Amino acid sequence: MRRLARPFLILLAIVFLFEAWLWRHLEPIFEWIVARIPLPALKVRFAAAIDRLPPAATLIVFVIPAVLLLPLKILGLWLFAHQHWFAGVLVLVLGKLVGMGVAAFVFEVTRPKLLRLAWFRWLYERVLTWLGWAHRLVDPIKHRIKALLRMLGPKRAGRMMRLFWRIRRRMRAARADT
Repeated sequence: MRRLARPFLILLAIVFLFEAWLWRHLEPIFEWIVARIPLPALKVRFAAAIDRLPPAATLIVFVIPAVLLLPLKILGLWLFAHQHWFAGVLVLVLGKLVGMGVAAFVFEVTRPKLLRLAWFRWLYERVLTWLGWAHRLVDPIKHRIKALLRMLGPKRAGRMMRLFWRIRRRMRAARADT
């Protein structure tokens, strides 16, 4: 059972790290887009409205974008079910990008209030802990892959191919001897 759980945990960690990587790399782009929206008064009013809300109501504001994007994700799954693969991928990617953009903006505005909720602060700290765990689990694998790719790089490709061929010949020779 333990041997079966490790690949699943590694896959889960990779997905978690990919989400964190997307968030980290796309957040500046979304912030740039939001900064270009010519509605500064609307953004200021939104932030002021959040300041007036109690923390529990702020949680509802944080969840609303995810709920509003749910039909878009269902549409993507429906497209997959009807074998419209390209359209399904396009809709899901669009939903993911829009969702991350809106979530980045809303989370930045609502984070101080949300962290006042003890259970949300606990969950936020757990997510940061899981992120560290995922890095500890996946980083050694990443380093091995990078080392392998360096060995297969253009400068060493010929030498590595000769090594692989030599190993292959020895394995065939060993098989022929038995």
